[in-house]
Amino acid sequence: MKFISWNVNGLRAVVGKNFLEAFHQLDADFFCLQETKLQAGQIDLDIPGYTSYWNYAEKKGYSGTAIFTRHQPLSVTYGMGIEEHDTEGRLITLEMKDFYLVCCYTPNSQDGLKRLDYRMQWEDDLRRYLSALDQKKPVIYCGDLNVAHQEIDLKNPKTNRMNPGFTDQERQKMTLLLESGFTDTFRFLHPDQKDIYSWWSYRFKAREKNTGWRIDYFITSNSLQPRIQSASIHTDIFGSDHCPVEMVIEEG
Repeated sequence: MKFISWNVNGLRAVVGKNFLEAFHQLDADFFCLQETKLQAGQIDLDIPGYTSYWNYAEKKGYSGTAIFTRHQPLSVTYGMGIEEHDTEGRLITLEMKDFYLVCCYTPNSQDGLKRLDYRMQWEDDLRRYLSALDQKKPVIYCGDLNVAHQEIDLKNPKTNRMNPGFTDQERQKMTLLLESGFTDTFRFLHPDQKDIYSWWSYRFKAREKNTGWRIDYFITSNSLQPRIQSASIHTDIFGSDHCPVEMVIEEG
């Protein structure tokens, strides 16, 4: 069973480039999108064989998530049930027969770390949300999580320390999540792989030079570890400042 996650940084723009070609090439059972930057009715994207679920931000042209799936969920939840967090379209949860799939676009701490305090609250509340799901059935949590966890996960760790996405506080929240019973699937399978990233700035020819960050993840409940078959990053797929990330698990 194949899962894809991709921050498209504006779905309408990527549909005008190569989105459908990449979508069909990747041929996933579940295709999770972040930063769709849409409101309801602003795109007509009906893909045969897939049902889509959308969570829109109240603010126009901002944030937003979507999931395309070949499989019928038992239930769909938008947000985490906390009003403070649920106006920006950042979270969709599909309950499947033997797992939960959570598509997330984590808030950025922003320049000057002006949103870092909010980000810390988000991380604590989301960790509680994921842990509560995990007590019922295993969780697959994916998306643009806006943090490079370890120094191996970005090109220039020393000069980026305490920049948004590589603050000690954000990295510690990721450590806490993993310590609470979750697995970073890419690092689980590729513990020492360097120089592979999922996001590059549009500035300074960063992608051309591979000056990137790994901030897009598939994180699963530890109980799913025996079923993880592969985790990969599609650095060859363009169209956004992020590239798609992938996980394949054995069907339960």
